[in-house]
Amino acid sequence: MKSSIRIVLLLLSVLAINSLQAQNSIVLTVENENITVEDFEAIFRKNNRDSAVSRESLDEYMELFIDFKLKVREAKEMGMDTNQAFIKELDGYRKQLARPYLTDSEMLDGLVKEAYERKKTEIRASHILVTVDPNAAPEDTLKAWNKIITLRKRIVDGKEDFEAVARSKSGSEDPSVADNGGDLGYFSVFQMVYPFEEAAYSLNVGEISSPIRTRFGYHLVKVTDRRNAMGEVKVAHIMLRVADIRNEEEVRQAETRAREVYNQLLDGATFTDLALKYSDDKTTSRKGGELPWFGTGKMVEEFEKVAFALKTGELAEPFLTQYGWHIVKKLESKDIPPFEEIQADLKGKVSRDTRADITRDSFIEKLKKEYAYKSYPEVLKKLTAVADTGIYEGFLTINSKLANSVLMEIDGKVYLASEFANYLGQRKQNRKLKPAEVVANRFEEWAEDRILTYEDSRLEGKHNAFRLLMNEYRDGILLFELTDQKVWSKAVNDTTGLELFYEQNKNNYLWPERARVEIFRCSSQKVAAKVKKLAKKKTGADIVSALNKKSALNVQLEEGLFSREEKELLTKIEWKNGPSESVEFDGQYYIIDFNEIVAPLPKKISEAKGAITADYQDYLEKEWESALRKKYRFQINKDVLYSIR
Repeated sequence: MKSSIRIVLLLLSVLAINSLQAQNSIVLTVENENITVEDFEAIFRKNNRDSAVSRESLDEYMELFIDFKLKVREAKEMGMDTNQAFIKELDGYRKQLARPYLTDSEMLDGLVKEAYERKKTEIRASHILVTVDPNAAPEDTLKAWNKIITLRKRIVDGKEDFEAVARSKSGSEDPSVADNGGDLGYFSVFQMVYPFEEAAYSLNVGEISSPIRTRFGYHLVKVTDRRNAMGEVKVAHIMLRVADIRNEEEVRQAETRAREVYNQLLDGATFTDLALKYSDDKTTSRKGGELPWFGTGKMVEEFEKVAFALKTGELAEPFLTQYGWHIVKKLESKDIPPFEEIQADLKGKVSRDTRADITRDSFIEKLKKEYAYKSYPEVLKKLTAVADTGIYEGFLTINSKLANSVLMEIDGKVYLASEFANYLGQRKQNRKLKPAEVVANRFEEWAEDRILTYEDSRLEGKHNAFRLLMNEYRDGILLFELTDQKVWSKAVNDTTGLELFYEQNKNNYLWPERARVEIFRCSSQKVAAKVKKLAKKKTGADIVSALNKKSALNVQLEEGLFSREEKELLTKIEWKNGPSESVEFDGQYYIIDFNEIVAPLPKKISEAKGAITADYQDYLEKEWESALRKKYRFQINKDVLYSIR
């Protein structure tokens, strides 16, 4: 009995301690919503990264935070968080924000570093291609495999070299092989599909790969050279186009024109002018022939070879490519930047590249272990057995017993065969595969989709940073929509309210002291003296007419109502009615004839509408915030707030 009492007392003590700890972590309560100090601190530090933490800064930010939470509370009370447009918008943001959490981040970082290391080296390779569709039937895939193996054997047996096999009648199915013999030139990371790149970078010079499968088919890859990366260059060019490079007379005539242009450049003509005048590349001629930055593999080989060989500012003699004759001037060059500078860009490219599939597959395998994934092959076998041609239209007819059979488990949650059958019905299937193959392939796809969906549903619980980010987006969207209704759009559309606000505050929108003047800009001090003399008895227009008979540049006239802020010239003289003395300003001589000096007065609403509208918005927001503070209960735990250091 005493033992039982001790256990009960111990439990009550633990509960009391947990309750006290929970209470001590609450920094703010708004109605029935508790905000923990951890959440508040994360938001505070995010928005005050360069500020020291003090009681004053915490208090100041807490006041802003209360207004923010009250507005969000109001939006929820109005049901804005159940609006379909809101739900759709938030879901779109969630998909984007969730992506980094649904991949193997460690492997992703490794692929990014791998990409950077490969960026330092350029590979030259040749290939032989046997095409086969990614979704080809097994028999077609086998046929392509046998062909690529046969071609490889012809090379490794030493009977024929790589180029001869590539060019042969039964050789490479790449259409460009007739022109290049399979030679792809130099390339670097991201310029080939990843499996091809992976093979090329793993080979030594002279080695031939085993068959490599890409979305194009099977490849044999032979690396013919390696070199350090050339970096990037920026050049300008003048191109004299040759329509048919095989026409010797056309090539000769274009060369003659190119050399004439080149000689003009040597004689001192500017590259920009001649590019505009003579270049047949109309996309660049108006920019002085300037091309965007480029690296290896972006231009034809002859062009790259010349561009990279030049020194900055150096001009290349005319040279011929398949497009015509070129004159190139090197403008700039740059090496591979440090990893830290391009890490984010590389990460984005890796994430969009097919190599991202590796991180996805690795992540799924980890999730399967974490969630004790289990499939039931015997049930899947029954499903493949009953699949017929109806599967191509998305139909898989199964009896009730099979429909209720467990096909898969994820974290203890069971998925039935009927759910998989419904999934199959969502789209038409690949007719190149047999019905049983369709079921087997789509099951793997379905299993991966379900396990990623399950992980997605748990992100907020597993990753606090993601939870905070989603809260920020959710509250931010609600706040934007409601503030637009209550403040921004209202201030623009409520003309009556705006006019009333203006009348009550018009002295806040004063014109400064202004002068109605005629400003005479004179070509010399002598002309200025004549202007001053004539200004006492003639109009501005008459003065200009009288003094500009010999030269229209003697006097220029500007009239208007100006403040000192609008015309710096007016700060250089004393304001009084009548023509001023001659004033020298910015190398010119001026006479200012003051016709009227206007005292400060309120601007019309049309003259200051932007400033008035902005102030009215501030007024509406303050009034709204005041009303919300009266409408909803909130309480700050100052001791918890000041525990933030």
